[in-house]
Amino acid sequence: MGFKVLGKLKIFLKMIRVEHTVFALPFAYVGALLAHRAPPGWVQLVWLTLAMVGARTAAMSLNRLIDRHIDAQNPRTSMRALPRGLLSVAEVWVYTVLAFVLLGVSAYHLSRLAFELFPVAVAVLWFYSYVKRFTWLSHLVLGAADGLAPLGAWVAIADGFAWAAWLLFGGVMFWVAGFDVIYAVDDYHFDRQKRLHSIPVRFGIPRALVIARWLHVLAVACFLAAGFILHLGVFYWAGALGAAVILVHEHLLVTPEDMSRAGVAFFNLNGILSVLMLVFTVLDVLVPVRLF
Repeated sequence: MGFKVLGKLKIFLKMIRVEHTVFALPFAYVGALLAHRAPPGWVQLVWLTLAMVGARTAAMSLNRLIDRHIDAQNPRTSMRALPRGLLSVAEVWVYTVLAFVLLGVSAYHLSRLAFELFPVAVAVLWFYSYVKRFTWLSHLVLGAADGLAPLGAWVAIADGFAWAAWLLFGGVMFWVAGFDVIYAVDDYHFDRQKRLHSIPVRFGIPRALVIARWLHVLAVACFLAAGFILHLGVFYWAGALGAAVILVHEHLLVTPEDMSRAGVAFFNLNGILSVLMLVFTVLDVLVPVRLF
């Protein structure tokens, strides 16, 4: 019985692509670090990490549940656990509820405001999976859901909002939306056939890639603006400029004629970007060298 449960858990973790937590989790730590310009305590760090694990697990498992019928028809996603029957709908619902409970308990232990805003986070995470059914702005909604990582972490540590927190939210939102547009090109023909909405479907692949570039310009602008407002030092600025270089390289890898390297752009480079931003933010907090 125990081996069966472990086997199911392994399938579930593969289904939700748990390794992709590397996209948002580092930015949660960035928000926490910059909220008070100091590393959070170990207890706060543990609860923050658990909150992020709960949020992402709930969001991804909800997405798989809500999209299971669409996934079964899409050649790219038809081998996922739910379409193949490797997990039942009831089993995934159990994981989803447990993930939301973990998020709620973590928010309760972090701050009063974080717990009060818990229903808002649930609503956003739930809403995202339906958006592509009626608007091509779905990429920005996904970005907003991931943007809750630094914003939520800031609220959890500071028990309040600040303009810099909203700029970090915007940076992550535009960053995620940009690379999601690139990723959506793979589903261009399927989405058109099923009348699902995306920027590639609405504007065509060449224009979609241009829009993705501008979304990433906005992302970098938000990160730089946050650094300016907070009077951050050379390490943070170096990290933000390094992120810009990574995004330029990402867009050089994909063209309307050749999307074969989109997987590298989506998975590898964006994982590096988030970790880079965290490392340089940590350095900036620990060794502040101000530019102005």
